[in-house]
Amino acid sequence: MKNKQIGNNLVDTSIALSIIALLLGAVIKGPEIVDSAKVKKLATDFRNIPVFLNSYHSMYKTYPGDDATIGTANSHLPNATQCTATGSGGCIPGDGRIEGNWNDITQASESFVFWQHIRLAGLVSGSTDLASPDYLPQNAVGREIGVQSGTSDVTKTPINATTGANPIKGAFVVCSQGIMGKLAKMLDIAMDDGNTATGYMMAGIPTAPGTPMTAVATLNDSTLYTVCMGI
Repeated sequence: MKNKQIGNNLVDTSIALSIIALLLGAVIKGPEIVDSAKVKKLATDFRNIPVFLNSYHSMYKTYPGDDATIGTANSHLPNATQCTATGSGGCIPGDGRIEGNWNDITQASESFVFWQHIRLAGLVSGSTDLASPDYLPQNAVGREIGVQSGTSDVTKTPINATTGANPIKGAFVVCSQGIMGKLAKMLDIAMDDGNTATGYMMAGIPTAPGTPMTAVATLNDSTLYTVCMGI
């Protein structure tokens, strides 16, 4: 009887230790799993916008936001709106660029009406009312995301590399705001060269719309950054 009790106690102890080990593993790995899921969602945000651009161009031979053939009864998107400041640099429809800043908030920018065009084209869901409080989309962490044309002008690029006047490369640039440093580093490893100050993906301290950021090579895990990717 004593031997049987000892055996049962050992089995019970082994099961208890296994459960404790599993719980400890979940506690330790839990934050990593959450962060990994956020990074995957943020990466999807970055990958979706090139799909929207290419799909719209395939359908209409022009780019959303820059579409000069909309807004009339016979056009492919009769209910769409062009930006309003024609010729200002924020709105030159039909020139093959998405003028303005990725985080513009008015109709005077092609970057702003971009979202209405892709929604009316059926490429993504969302409000098509430019005045709606939920018109502008949010990224996977609930902050701003947008797109603009790339440029070699250091005063108009969203972000410059740390060394020298070196604007981020790409015909278009997608930027996403409010991303914690540890997530930004994971994003760069997954999608670029692992250096947030070089390559096609860079991270910087947020600035006012139209003011270029300087890329940061060493990120603080808990600081919020804006991450941009050239496409």
